Amino acid sequence: MGISSGPLAYQSRRQAQPLTVDEEAALVFAAAGWTGYALADVAYGSGDGGSMLAGMTGRVVASADSLDTVALFVLNDAGTWYLRRPDNLPAADRPQVVSLYEAGRFSEAYERLRVRLSPRRASIPVEPGLNFNINRWSMGAAGTTYFLPVTDLTAIYINALLEAFEPEMGLFVLDERRSFLPAGMARFGRSRGGHLHDDPRGGRVLTIQGLEMSFAEATAVEMGGVLHGLGLMSQALGLGGFCNYARNEYRWLEALGFDLRSMPSTRYVGANRLLAAIVRLRGQEFDHPVATGLRANGERLLSAWCPPNYRDMGEAVRAFVDYKFGTGGAWPAAGTTSRWRDPSELSGAASPPSADALEATIAYCTYVHERYGRFPAYAAPFRTVIGYQAGHVDAEFYDRFYALEALTDTQRQRAGLSGAPADVRSGAGDGP
Repeated sequence: MGISSGPLAYQSRRQAQPLTVDEEAALVFAAAGWTGYALADVAYGSGDGGSMLAGMTGRVVASADSLDTVALFVLNDAGTWYLRRPDNLPAADRPQVVSLYEAGRFSEAYERLRVRLSPRRASIPVEPGLNFNINRWSMGAAGTTYFLPVTDLTAIYINALLEAFEPEMGLFVLDERRSFLPAGMARFGRSRGGHLHDDPRGGRVLTIQGLEMSFAEATAVEMGGVLHGLGLMSQALGLGGFCNYARNEYRWLEALGFDLRSMPSTRYVGANRLLAAIVRLRGQEFDHPVATGLRANGERLLSAWCPPNYRDMGEAVRAFVDYKFGTGGAWPAAGTTSRWRDPSELSGAASPPSADALEATIAYCTYVHERYGRFPAYAAPFRTVIGYQAGHVDAEFYDRFYALEALTDTQRQRAGLSGAPADVRSGAGDGP
């Protein structure tokens, strides 16, 4: 790398040295590695909520309801890669990966799970407006590996609704952008003989925005765990690494090869008809891409639980229920992906949603998609926030500008140095 100006102006004398497969594999494990089986040690009595769990394979990062909402992408000089989540493999194949990780064979697990999306490093423009200036000088530098977490908001959304709309919880949702009228669920309110608590004074009434913010925050916590693991492993290996801004509605997803559909920008932000007409008259409307899934080599790797992947939200919700409880779903497959002594008994302990909860969930999701043209209403199905870039350290730079303790012994050893730093403050650190 090189810094062209300022008090830290410097040009490395060393050639770029890409991370090895072993180094990347260790970083991938710290970010999203498989740690064995989720014990699912929760209550399964009627109304106790045990049915919310949606997976039996544990990963390094804690995930709400064991949904594994975060997908990890690895970008380096050799290409762009996707790391399979547990649900990308048949249940019968998952124990093989778990065994590799339990044996410490990280590189073999890495090779087993990664899918090459492109022979080139995916990238997006870094000009102002798409990135912050602080990231521009080092973004995607040769020899570095970039780790990008991408979250799916649709799975956690539908899963939570199926529980929230059970009679025991009975939550009710209003649309704050439509004068706080019911969000497609008026007939389910108790005031109309339904099972949901629609009295705002009862503490069980939410807004669409409040509901969706909670899901965005939950998945952001999962992304944070990915970044934290990467930072710890970088330090342990003696590598350098740092987080940088990756929040963009679609640019990163487009670069990774996601399926995109377009919708008018006014529709994307939920503008009412009058405001949309004004924007069009001003010539300010544009097409806004929305990512809905990812395919590679004919395989569907990621798929949002919403159209166009399904005919409508009713089909999407029913497909999600089948994903959890149908043949090959999380619960029927628990016999091969759990540590229970009696899987046959426990795999039947979780029950599918009630008819009332299923009907209310379909009605709400249909309302959101039809009114706002997408699901969720405030964000695209997939989102990026922060990425992490790792690489080997040029110790000469730090020895020139920083105190000795700025680098650890492990970092010096990884850089091929030992003992006290060379005297580079006289200028010996300047590159060509």
